Amino acid sequence: MRILFIGDIVGRSGRTIVSSRLPGLIGDWKLDLVVINGENAAGGFGITEAIYQDLLDAGADAITLGNHAWDQKEALVFIERAPRLVRPLNFPAGTPGRGATIVEARNGARVLIVNVMGRIFMEPLDDPFAAVDRELLACPLRTGADAIIVDIHAEATSEKQALAYFLDGRASAIIGTHTHAPTADQRVLPGGSAYMSDVGMTGDYDSVIGMAKEEPVSRFLRRIPAARFEPAGGPATLCALAVETDDATGLARRVAPVRLGGLLAEARAAFWE
Repeated sequence: MRILFIGDIVGRSGRTIVSSRLPGLIGDWKLDLVVINGENAAGGFGITEAIYQDLLDAGADAITLGNHAWDQKEALVFIERAPRLVRPLNFPAGTPGRGATIVEARNGARVLIVNVMGRIFMEPLDDPFAAVDRELLACPLRTGADAIIVDIHAEATSEKQALAYFLDGRASAIIGTHTHAPTADQRVLPGGSAYMSDVGMTGDYDSVIGMAKEEPVSRFLRRIPAARFEPAGGPATLCALAVETDDATGLARRVAPVRLGGLLAEARAAFWE
């Protein structure tokens, strides 16, 4: 199976490159599944129902969230009628929406999408290790799902790596999001799971993690907010991870970073070219 996971979309710039490039990538690379982290898609803060639908129309099969899940208050309501929108699994019981969902890939495979949030330097949520463990016990790879994608939305690389090794061999891909800077550690772990500490953001990199530079720099200098954070509006880089899995096992065969457009050096999934 050919899977593309696209990192955190930030604002209009990120949405524009996804809508313009993703349909072509699906055709050119014969992608079976596309997952997008969309928690910064609406002006850098949260997601709206209209944007959710636009991303599905562009070719996304599932959209994951993170710590900005509820910044757009309408998300608390529309997530209940958005079966392919996945918020962190380890939010407290009773939180609207779902932390995992099964989608059908273009090749007919059943894929479990899980979103979980870290706790180091972030909100004190429920234990992410226990939460994902329960989910994968209930829907194991091969017998419950043909492939499993886990989005770890976390600040600390150590927490992402520890969770990845804890889950190695039980998921097709374990992918870090949230820090908005792509790491260079993509690989297949010993147990067969694809991994990358952070896939990076899909947005304008002439920025401070996707925000126009002036206000973040001013706050670091003066410690006083002067204006709202606004997404940078220049050309975006689409950052993603390409994963190819073995249909017999559901585990990863090969993995590659993808960076297209904008300021960062281009990287492509050469094994699909």
